[in-house]
Amino acid sequence: MFSLKGKKALILGIANEHSIAYGCAKALKAQGADLAITYLNEKAEKWVRPLAEDLGAEIIAPLNVDNDGQFTALFDQINQQWGRIDICLHSIAFCPMDDLHGRVTDCSRQGFTQAMDISVGSFIRLVRAAEPLMADGGTCMTVSFYGSEKVVENYNVMGPVKAALESVTKYIAAELGPKGISVHALSPGPLMTRAASGIAHFDDMMKDAADRAPTHQLASIEDVGAYAAFLASDAAKNVTGGVHYIDGGYHIVG
Repeated sequence: MFSLKGKKALILGIANEHSIAYGCAKALKAQGADLAITYLNEKAEKWVRPLAEDLGAEIIAPLNVDNDGQFTALFDQINQQWGRIDICLHSIAFCPMDDLHGRVTDCSRQGFTQAMDISVGSFIRLVRAAEPLMADGGTCMTVSFYGSEKVVENYNVMGPVKAALESVTKYIAAELGPKGISVHALSPGPLMTRAASGIAHFDDMMKDAADRAPTHQLASIEDVGAYAAFLASDAAKNVTGGVHYIDGGYHIVG
């Protein structure tokens, strides 16, 4: 029903084959998109590069979202090689472990600032860098979680952080809609990714989600990828600003 053939897609946040970003990259590639894939650092490169090469990524580059120089270098390369970008997928979040495992009340100033900057600020920077290369419109997506709107045990300060990310998504969608750029937040249920493994008692959270969800199934990275591919297509060009739940209905159960 739709194709991404010829579209240029930038993927941030692949850590390994279990990453949500990897599921999205596979789906975008399967629908015909050309890929640019980033990795955090040299340590991460050994895990990410083989996956990127297997997907036929045309650009494989380092990107620590704290490093403005790497942001500039990445988009200079994209501009020189492609001249445009159609799709950006942001699947990056971080919080220092002590702050992640503690009460929101006790979160340190440094930890809160770092969590907000890496998890939310980097999405703003990504969209700002991509905007000039989306002269004919495009799609920008990030990844959230239900803990943004309801208190989820052990999710702690990442709840407020994801709430901020969803609000940013809506404001940017309103600002860029006239340019034909849509902006979305994907909200999967609990998934066992490398990032999620840092959340205390995450196995219990996954079991509870599967038990409560109407489908009694957790979402997979393939589920998320399929939804992302649709949102990136021209078939969804009049859809923007939403938080899209991909969680077997987990979010509707009280």
